[in-house]
Amino acid sequence: MAKYLLAYAGGVGFLCLISGLSPVQAISNLEIGNKNLVIYQDVDSHEKVDFHKSNLANAISGKLLIANESQKDLEFSSAKNSLQTITAQSANSSQASDKLAQVTSVSQLSDVQPTDWAFQALQSLVERYGCIAGYPNQTYRGNRAMTRYEFAAGLNACLSRINELITTSTAELVKKEDLAKLQKLQEQFAAELVTLRGRVDAVEERTAELQANQFSTTTKLNGEAIIAAIDATGGAPNKSDPNIILVNRVRLNLTTSFTGKDLLITGLQAYNFLGGANGQGSLQESLGLAAPLLSASSARTSFEPQFPGLNVNTLSSVGANSVQLYKLLYIFPVAEKLTLFAGTAAETSDAFPAITPFYGEGQESISRFAGLNPVLRVSGGTSGTGLASAAGFIFNISPNLDFRALYGSVNANLPEKSASEAVPGVSTTPLGAGLFSGSSVVAAQLTLKPSSALDIALNYAHSYHEINILGTGLVSDDIGALGGVAAGTPVALDSVGSTVTWRLSPKIALSGYGAALFVDASSSSVNASTTFTSWMVGVHFQDLFKSGNNAGIIFGQPLYRTDASGSAQLGDNRATPYHLEGYYRVKVSDNISITPGAFVLFNPEGDSRNETTTVGVLRTTFTF
Repeated sequence: MAKYLLAYAGGVGFLCLISGLSPVQAISNLEIGNKNLVIYQDVDSHEKVDFHKSNLANAISGKLLIANESQKDLEFSSAKNSLQTITAQSANSSQASDKLAQVTSVSQLSDVQPTDWAFQALQSLVERYGCIAGYPNQTYRGNRAMTRYEFAAGLNACLSRINELITTSTAELVKKEDLAKLQKLQEQFAAELVTLRGRVDAVEERTAELQANQFSTTTKLNGEAIIAAIDATGGAPNKSDPNIILVNRVRLNLTTSFTGKDLLITGLQAYNFLGGANGQGSLQESLGLAAPLLSASSARTSFEPQFPGLNVNTLSSVGANSVQLYKLLYIFPVAEKLTLFAGTAAETSDAFPAITPFYGEGQESISRFAGLNPVLRVSGGTSGTGLASAAGFIFNISPNLDFRALYGSVNANLPEKSASEAVPGVSTTPLGAGLFSGSSVVAAQLTLKPSSALDIALNYAHSYHEINILGTGLVSDDIGALGGVAAGTPVALDSVGSTVTWRLSPKIALSGYGAALFVDASSSSVNASTTFTSWMVGVHFQDLFKSGNNAGIIFGQPLYRTDASGSAQLGDNRATPYHLEGYYRVKVSDNISITPGAFVLFNPEGDSRNETTTVGVLRTTFTF
């Protein structure tokens, strides 16, 4: 923190300053607000670390953002537009960190000239009392305006310096007339001095309390708990409406920085959603809208894991409310514009900004469809369980242009593929084994900001799967992506998409995406290919009716098989599916929000025989 100079002149002239002797500096070293904890690092670095609720994608962007997985909060949460943000840039910090020590001569202050009216006073205080310090760029800034409190702080600093001189047997340096002036000034500013000392005492007391009770000097703990009631009607023919269910998901996130510029994210979660390998016990299975394997469906909520109750690597079950490691990721800058990341429990959405304001599993849209472009979800890119081991980079080309890429393997911890079969042609380790073999994904995103009101993201992903799936969890056709082709057929996917958000005003934004997934059989014995498309448009309202309350209206087409060739089939009873959604988030307090909402599926799963389906959600989110 710069050391500010203050000056007072009258008669012979008297100068005071805020220097290292002034305890008032402690006030700005720790700022505590309702939502954010802002920590200023060592004064030599001038790096500000803002442990702020936002999404993880911005955290990993080299902006070291910590949040509770939500759009504006992680976002742990991203949010997700925000990792809302700490810039891990070291450029220009060296210049700012060249602080000037206690000056010993006025000539050290570049903007003080012998012709200045206060030159003699400054020279006297420097040479006789040594209570003058300058700004980091070796300037004095004598014309800077000040408040009475600032003057009192400077006066207090000089009083401390005078006392020091007296106690060190150098009283002969202190003139009687100066002591008289000091006494008069001390009386005149007595109230301000008392106030300042009271503030300092309060800060010191609070700092001591924080130090005694802090969780860790390097690690911050935050969390999110979601409790939701879900009801649904409609579904497949001859299916009765399921009962209302009550579900939960709890996440605890530990964010650690070792250097102030890096970030280690460790996330634990537990949930009580059911499903398993065959979808048994899930809401989607009760509606008859889930795939027979892995329970993929268009009737999923935003906060539901892609493979509930299942370790998809080994097809072993996961008990309800058992604790899992869902995030383990390390982010570190290597250059001014380049940040690297790697982890054994990560997702594509951790690295790529969502762009759309509807993303936020605990705060914004209530459906899996609305939050992210399907290209980000390919190959378990948003499994909700940190399925993949991944590594990649973020290249901040300019403030308006950002490029990111990653490689992910969903089976990196398995040394070899199991010879046992879950179903004919499908191993009990269905995604293969090894870091560079079996199922994998290479993904990239180019983010453009042509103006302050417009955000654009362009996405590409190339994937290889050991089995015939998309890996998005968005629709039942996700399983058996190549219709009519055996489940054990390996496939290759090339996926492209774009997301755009246009802020019409500070509180209203239009957002939408488009995506196309091209699937080909990756086997010499099978010739088959198919294409899936999806799109979404919506309007987002911020601070609707009350500050902190957000709302969204969304319409679009879920993933739908639009083309097939070779031995791949389009399917029977085809009808274009549509999705209509509305929600309203009510901010009860800084840490609690309630979101009622519903989404309606027309021709669900692209089958004309299925009834129009409505899913209602009442979601309560606690963040801390």
